[in-house]
Amino acid sequence: MERNELYPIFLKVNQLQVLIVGGGNVGLEKLTFLLKSSPKAQVQMVALEFLRETRELAEKHGVQLTVEPYRKGFLNGKHMVVACTDKPKVNEEVYHDCRERSILVNVADNPPFCDFYMGGIVTKGNVKVAISTNGKSPTTAKRLRQFFEDVLPEDIDDLVKNLNEYRKTLKGDFEEKVEALNEFTKGLVQKKGKHED
Repeated sequence: MERNELYPIFLKVNQLQVLIVGGGNVGLEKLTFLLKSSPKAQVQMVALEFLRETRELAEKHGVQLTVEPYRKGFLNGKHMVVACTDKPKVNEEVYHDCRERSILVNVADNPPFCDFYMGGIVTKGNVKVAISTNGKSPTTAKRLRQFFEDVLPEDIDDLVKNLNEYRKTLKGDFEEKVEALNEFTKGLVQKKGKHED
């Protein structure tokens, strides 16, 4: 049976330099999702032209727009790159240039040319859930995102903050703290049936 072997991480893109190559609809989509999750992300976009919506979004979030054709020099100082032009040859060039420099790269809609995928994301305050279908089904990821947005309560952030405050009051070593937190939160995951006896 095939397994999803991707390793999920949460990147501090407000401290990293991100490059998006492409200014069309897919570029706008990638920028929108990135900024929705991380409004202070450090982003530069490179394209021969940009959509009006992209320009407006970029201005609002301090995204640097560069009206030029792609060239290798744009990778200087970048940590992560998304290639989404409508020219497969340019996207593959970006991929190979990034591989040479050990820069993480994602070529939109081309899984073999991706070091990472941009999954579905649900955010409620400090709680963030990322969803991956291993690049197989963006529609499933979207449906799961909608499900978790409905299921996770808006006040879950209060729970996280309260547990964090409680954790600070605990004494003892790591194992004792884990045991105390496990006991304290056990009621959160008990099935309803157990309380209905």
